Amino acid sequence: MKRICLSVCPGILIISLLFPLVGQAQPEISGYSGVLIDQDSGRVLFEKRAHEKKPIASITKVMTAIIAIESGQMEEKASVSKRAIHVEGSSIYLKEGEKMTIEDLVYGLMLRSGNDAAVAISEHIGGSVEGFEYLMNEKARWLGMTNTHFTNPHGLNEEEHYSTAYDMGVLMRYAMQNDIFRKITGTTSYKAENRIYAWQNKNKLLTTNYDYCIGGKTGYTRKSGRTLVSAAKKGKMELIAVTLNAGDDWRDHIALFNWGFDKYTLKKIGTKGKRMYETKEMTEPITGMTKDNFYLPMTNDEKVKKRTLIDKQAIEGKKSIIGKTTYYIEDKKEKVVPIYTPPSVQRKDTHFLHLLQKSIEHMIGIGFKW
Repeated sequence: MKRICLSVCPGILIISLLFPLVGQAQPEISGYSGVLIDQDSGRVLFEKRAHEKKPIASITKVMTAIIAIESGQMEEKASVSKRAIHVEGSSIYLKEGEKMTIEDLVYGLMLRSGNDAAVAISEHIGGSVEGFEYLMNEKARWLGMTNTHFTNPHGLNEEEHYSTAYDMGVLMRYAMQNDIFRKITGTTSYKAENRIYAWQNKNKLLTTNYDYCIGGKTGYTRKSGRTLVSAAKKGKMELIAVTLNAGDDWRDHIALFNWGFDKYTLKKIGTKGKRMYETKEMTEPITGMTKDNFYLPMTNDEKVKKRTLIDKQAIEGKKSIIGKTTYYIEDKKEKVVPIYTPPSVQRKDTHFLHLLQKSIEHMIGIGFKW
């Protein structure tokens, strides 16, 4: 019996090496913490200490960039202060008194990780670095980044400046919904208006290491170690990866992306359009509408369940959203889709009140609201 085992076991070992098992376990990463998130649905595909607070270094600048972009001040010129030029760490070598557009500063921030650019942006948009920090934390609260607190716009070490892999994934997913941010983070080379040389993107995942990478931001301090947030797209699937304190973050992200693209397939779970919804609270079916087709990344073995709730009070109050459908995979909530009132089933008295209002306004010469 022992002789048989000795002859068979090496054969099994050789076969396992040549033909690795399909559906193997989640990838091992060097990062202390990490997460992989589907861009479209927000479904978490991989996590490792994803909710543990850690220093995040320059991936902080994703928040700085999206606030600058959403401010509507990209064409304005910021005047560079003494505080900006004396900030330590990586720099785009601004000079005191120099004026540069916010757009150029954001490119310098994202491609070259300029701490001086971060300060110049924050002083112009927030009125001061401290004012901008307030905007950063308000934005984090609005996005649901519950384990995040910012004390500066660049990510240099401060005791109360921290986030988590999950929260930074939430932030990057949000930022990637903005076309301007998406263009900037995916740019490999950029020449500012008042520079004679072009800035090259430090993100090697984008420039050389991974064909499917479409953007991201690097970070490093001695305290935080290497931090990285990145986005990749293959076919119709787009994924967000984050690692904190990773010794080999390039490899980590490639492994996470390849695993996610190989293991999961985008599957349609809902179709846009009008349909009838039945509910115990109503005596007859209700017409509702969903505005988009909905997809979830799923393995071949996974099945989705859904639960629809219609809000009677929302219908009676003529609200635009009258319910929701919640989709579950293995009893875990993965996506919530709102149900809207179709325009064709709006109550007729709404049109009548509108005409009555216009008639009275015309007669008395003033406007008012019901």
